[in-house]
Amino acid sequence: MQDERLVQLEKIRHSAEHVLTYAALKKYGTTSITMAHGPAIEDGFYFDFDKADELTISDKDFPALEKEMSKIIKANWTFKRLEVSLGLAAKFFAGNQYKLDTIHRLESESHDDPFVVTFYSLAPKDKNDQLTVEKLESLTFESAWESGYFIDLCKGPHVEKAGEIKAFKLLRVSSAYWLADENNKQLTRIYGTAFGSQEELEAHMHFLEEAKKRDHKRIGKQQDLFSFDPVAPGAVFWHAKGMVIWDILESFGQSIRKKYGYIKIKTPEIARSELWKTSGHWDHYHDDMFVFDVDKETFCLKPMDCPFNIKIFQTRQRSYRDLPIRYTEIGHVFRNEQSGELNGLFRLREFTQDDSHLLIREDQIAQEVGSLIEMVKEFYAKLGLTPEYFLSTRPDDFMGEIETWNRAEADLIAVLTGKGIQYDLKPKDGAFYGPKIDVNIKDSLGRSWQVATIQLDFQLPGRFGTVYTEKDGSERTPVMIHAAVFGSYERMIGMLLEHHAGRLPLWLSPVQVKILPIADRHLEYAQQVRQQLEAAQVRCELDERSERLPAKIRDAQLEQVPLMLIIGDQEAENQTVSLRQREDKEQKTASVAEVIALIREQA
Repeated sequence: MQDERLVQLEKIRHSAEHVLTYAALKKYGTTSITMAHGPAIEDGFYFDFDKADELTISDKDFPALEKEMSKIIKANWTFKRLEVSLGLAAKFFAGNQYKLDTIHRLESESHDDPFVVTFYSLAPKDKNDQLTVEKLESLTFESAWESGYFIDLCKGPHVEKAGEIKAFKLLRVSSAYWLADENNKQLTRIYGTAFGSQEELEAHMHFLEEAKKRDHKRIGKQQDLFSFDPVAPGAVFWHAKGMVIWDILESFGQSIRKKYGYIKIKTPEIARSELWKTSGHWDHYHDDMFVFDVDKETFCLKPMDCPFNIKIFQTRQRSYRDLPIRYTEIGHVFRNEQSGELNGLFRLREFTQDDSHLLIREDQIAQEVGSLIEMVKEFYAKLGLTPEYFLSTRPDDFMGEIETWNRAEADLIAVLTGKGIQYDLKPKDGAFYGPKIDVNIKDSLGRSWQVATIQLDFQLPGRFGTVYTEKDGSERTPVMIHAAVFGSYERMIGMLLEHHAGRLPLWLSPVQVKILPIADRHLEYAQQVRQQLEAAQVRCELDERSERLPAKIRDAQLEQVPLMLIIGDQEAENQTVSLRQREDKEQKTASVAEVIALIREQA
C-alpha cells in the first residue's frame, strides 16, 4: 500500500511540474524563457528555465504562477502520452538546445532499436483527444503552443487528469547549471511540492518550517560554532565552541576504536597521480578529484585514505599471524564537488572522516565485520540514535570479477543474518571496488541520514600487489575492509545540531553552565563558583556584563546552554546557586557540589 501511495505521489508531482512549466511559459512568454529540464524529486518537483537576461524571476511571482496553475487544475486538463521517432522529436524541438541535448543523450544511452521518444501533451480533454502523432508531424513546439497544446519531452509517469493534483505550493527560486556542470550555462530553477490532499500539504509545510528552524547553518552562526566564507568555498571555519564539540566526538570515537584494537596512524594529503591510477580511483573518480601539476608531475589531493593505508602495510613483510591489522586515522580528504551542490556541513569539498581500514585473512571476515557492527551499535547508543542497516550491492561500473563480488555480498549477508539484523537493499549502490553495509539513522523530524559504512573489498590490495605469508610459506592477498563508524565529522555535527534543534545534550554542549550574577556585587562569589566548576572539568562561562538578569537569561537560552546558575544576595550569603535547567523555567537552590554531581550523572 505504501509503495502504491509513493507511485501516485510521484505521478502527482511530475504532473504538477508540467503545470508549473505551462504557467511559467504563459506568464513570461516563450520568447523570454526556454524550457530546460524538470523532474519529480523526493519531496516535490522543480523545473529549470533559461531566461532572458533582462527578466527577473523571484518568489514574488509565485502568486501569479500558482493562480495560473490552479486554473489548469480546476479545468481538469488531461495528459496524453505519445511515442514519436527520433527525427520527429528533433524537428519538434529544433529551436531548443536543451531538449535536443537531452534527446541525443537518451539515444546514446538507449539499447532500443529503433529509439523511441515519449512526449506528454497537457491540454483540455477535447483537444488532447484530437492529438495524434500524425498531427505532430506538422507542428513545432511554438505552433503547438499557439494551437493550445503544451507538449514536453518526458518519460512520465503522469496522472490522467490535472484535477488529481489536490494541493500544491511553489517554494523557492534558485540557480543551477545545466547538467550540474559549472562550465555550462546557469539556469533558473523553480521548486515546488504537491500532494493528493490539502492535509498532506499542510503537514509538509509544517515539516519544512520545523526544518528551517533547525537549519544547522543558522544554529552554527547563532551559537558561534562555525562559519563559511566565499574565500574558501566548500570548507569550514571552525570557531572555538565548535571545536569543543569536535574534540568531544573525536575523543569518544578514538576511545571506542582503541577498545576494539585499532591502531592510530596518519597519512599524507597529497600524492602523485600514479597512486590513484593503481588504486582505480583515476578511472572511476577522476572528475571528483583535485588534480594539479608540480615540476611537470601530476599530483592529487586525496579523496580517500585507503591507498595510503596499504602503503603503510607494505613497509614490512607480513605474516598470517599479524592479521587482522586494524588501522584508523582522522582522515582529511578533498572532493571536487560542484559549487551548486555545496550545502553547509552536509556537502563540502574538504572534510574529515573517522576512517578505518582493516587488512585481514578471508576467514576473519565474519568476526571483523561483526565487530564493526558492535562498534556502530555502541557509538550510536551514546548519541541516542537507532541504526538502520542496508546492503549496497554491485554497481554497473564495478571493478573485478562477478564471482568475487557474489562472494563478498554473500559474506556480508551472512554476518547481518547471523547477528539477527534486519536490513534493506540498496541495489547497485556499492562502491566500485566492493559491496558495503550502509548505516542510516532517523532524526527527530523523521529524516533519514546515511552515516556509517562498512565496505568489503577484494580488489584494492591485489591492485597494489599486497601480500602476506601463509603458514605453508605461500603468499596470499589480504582482504580489505573500509569502515567509517562516525562518517564525516562535519556532516555528523550538522545532523546532530538539526536533530536536537541546537539543544545538544549536556555531555556534548560546548558550554554546559552559564553563571549569571544579578549585580556587580555578586561577581566575586560568581568567580569562586566558576573556579570550582572548572576544577571539576565542567565547561562553564561567567556572564560579567552589566545587563539586567532577564537579558542574561534570554541570551543563555538563545545559546542553548543546558544549565544556568543565578547568583544574588541570598546565594552569595549561603554559598549556593539558583539552578535553572534549559528545559525548565523553574529554579531551585543547590550547592555547587550538587550541580557538579548532576552534570556527571547526565554526562
